[in-house]
Amino acid sequence: MDSNNFLGNCGVGEREGRVASGLVARRHYRLIHGIGRSGDISAVQPKAAGSSLLNKLTNSVVLDIIKQAGVRTVTNCFVVPMATGMSLTLCFLTLRHKRPKAKYIIWPRIDQKSCFKSMITAGFEPVVIENVLEGDELRTDIKAVEAKVKALGAENILCVHSTTSCFAPRVPDRLEELAIICANYDIPHIVNNAYGVQSSKCMHLIQQGARVGRIDAFVQSLDKNFMVPVGGAIIAGFDESFIQEISKMYPGRASASPSLDVLITLLSLGASGYKQLLKERKEMFSYLSSELKKLADTHNERLLDTPHNPISLAMSLKNLDENNDAAVTQLGSMLFTRQVSGARVVPRGSVQTVNNYTFKGFMSHANDYSCAYLNAASAIGIKKQDVEIFLKRLDKCLKASRKGQEKSMDETCTSNTGTEQLEDQKIQTQ
Repeated sequence: MDSNNFLGNCGVGEREGRVASGLVARRHYRLIHGIGRSGDISAVQPKAAGSSLLNKLTNSVVLDIIKQAGVRTVTNCFVVPMATGMSLTLCFLTLRHKRPKAKYIIWPRIDQKSCFKSMITAGFEPVVIENVLEGDELRTDIKAVEAKVKALGAENILCVHSTTSCFAPRVPDRLEELAIICANYDIPHIVNNAYGVQSSKCMHLIQQGARVGRIDAFVQSLDKNFMVPVGGAIIAGFDESFIQEISKMYPGRASASPSLDVLITLLSLGASGYKQLLKERKEMFSYLSSELKKLADTHNERLLDTPHNPISLAMSLKNLDENNDAAVTQLGSMLFTRQVSGARVVPRGSVQTVNNYTFKGFMSHANDYSCAYLNAASAIGIKKQDVEIFLKRLDKCLKASRKGQEKSMDETCTSNTGTEQLEDQKIQTQ
């Protein structure tokens, strides 16, 4: 249905869907024109009726999935061919026209660079609100947020930029309380829900926040929630007209690849298939939690108590940290060289400067968290063998670190690589 595929088509424009490589044409199913028009990413393109139809279908299917995942009252959404950070920037730029005097964004601290840079790129000044420690958890300081709103003046604040999915020991922001503050002071509220669609708890927080207060838009990644390649996000909200404004802010046409990837994936899975993946992820979270706690006890460490985080876990590394400052970061290297990806080792006292802002204790979401720790997450698509192999390799690395025998372990691992791979293959086969 795209004009570049019509047998009698005669193109005399500057963009006629011509592709030099047959491999590239096949890779994109000859859907070359992309989506949208120069003034609106959601607009129908007459030259590309097929691609436009696919895009409309994708947005409808994704909206249905968001409702089924827990945000029942969402009214509109669209897939944008940018990852989460740039999609957040697009939201902030849309708000700029509504609040021309505003120059600040209130941001409860989360040590992740892309969400911080999304505010800088949009031309605003982030106002960092430090988290408060409750037990092991780092939680939103609601009093500090409200005090900062009063100090700066509501008209000078573009929005509150909150977060759901995050690395433990930080937990999702107190969305209900933040939404009430935003409603009371008439301040927009943008939620970074990067990998929160897979968590019923994160989606419930968004639904409740919209019910009791104000949430203008929430942004989620395609690759982290729907197991597709990196490069797309979903911008969703409760005011249909505002979401349309964001889509019209996108300049020019856009790639159709992220929309096509997620449509193919969701049609392949079906609603029941996607729900089954969510169910399995939740089960694996419980399994990972219980097994990591056992392993922590074995090594005289502990699983940090973070019940409000439904995806990420943290295990203390106090013994490593006390014995050797470099041992914590070395553990991360050991895991990576043993093909454990995604595990995140966080030392104490790390300092990082991002766009001229200096963060103390970077990666730990606090200036001085009480201990070094290791993160592991149960994300959509994780299997039992992933957990088992991870625990087995972590156990070996912790033993080697404790004994200071990394060199000898490297030699052992090199000589026994074939044996380890066979053992891991047995686990995978089972």
